[in-house]
Amino acid sequence: MMNSTTAPRSPEPAPSRLALYLDLIRWNRPAGWLLLLWPSLAALWIAADGFPGLHLALVFLLGTILMRSAGCCVNDVADREFDLHVKRTAQRPVTSGRVGVKEALLVGAALAFVAFLLVLTTNVATIVWSFAGLGLAVVYPYAKRHVSMPQAVLGVAFSFGIPMAFSAVNGGPVWEFFSDATRWGQRGFWSAVWHSVPTLAWSLMVANLFWVLAYDTEYAMVDRDDDLKIGMKTSAITLGNADVPAVIGFYLVSLGIWTAMLWDRVNPWVWGAMLTVALAQVAWHHHLIKDRARDGCFKAFRLNHWLGFTVFLGVVLGV
Repeated sequence: MMNSTTAPRSPEPAPSRLALYLDLIRWNRPAGWLLLLWPSLAALWIAADGFPGLHLALVFLLGTILMRSAGCCVNDVADREFDLHVKRTAQRPVTSGRVGVKEALLVGAALAFVAFLLVLTTNVATIVWSFAGLGLAVVYPYAKRHVSMPQAVLGVAFSFGIPMAFSAVNGGPVWEFFSDATRWGQRGFWSAVWHSVPTLAWSLMVANLFWVLAYDTEYAMVDRDDDLKIGMKTSAITLGNADVPAVIGFYLVSLGIWTAMLWDRVNPWVWGAMLTVALAQVAWHHHLIKDRARDGCFKAFRLNHWLGFTVFLGVVLGV
């Protein structure tokens, strides 16, 4: 006669350090780095009036993945006390204690260092701008404690690939940079850095900032109840009942600035087709978030990389 007693299950093996590190940098959630990648690549194509070359394309592709991953490490360290009280984030490696604070920061520093090595293959101006980008990436996680709409800070950080892309294309080799710096006089070095990024780049950066405000407000809407309990500041809380119309407004402003800035540089038929597809996606986002349901808001956030890809494709086919 068989024993009906069920044998106890053996405990699941602890994940390897590599598995924990991949979880730490959200390796299985590429939507995060795609949100950074598409506007940076679009800026490269615009700055170069077409394909910017394999070297710059790879630098920005790999650099985006590395810096987003480093940012996740800093973010999880900064938010570890808050994340304990949010169901969606309670099991993150740092929050759950499976990866230590110093260990996570070392991983982030190593990733940022490799990204910096890639930047070193570009030019002097881009190297200088990269320090500003790094500073923004470090500051953002702490903005959630002091700024009523920290998504705006994230928007600047997530948009910084745009001026860096223009700088990488326009900056020129070392000898040209210092030749330009000499012509600018007493403040030659900093003037040469500043003039490596045209007004168009800053305008597109503002456009991208509004896109970040849109999708990160959707993201904040997912955790609004938990954030209210723990005292976190987010745009979803600040906007209150105006959150849904604000998100749609952010999308429209972003697309409007892209269109105004590029209309005389792109094929109008291609851009018009791109806008039609993009506006259809905005309408779908409204459908997903209008009831403020967590699942709908999270789905809307996760779909945003397709909107970024749509704009990028309009640039590639239109310039």
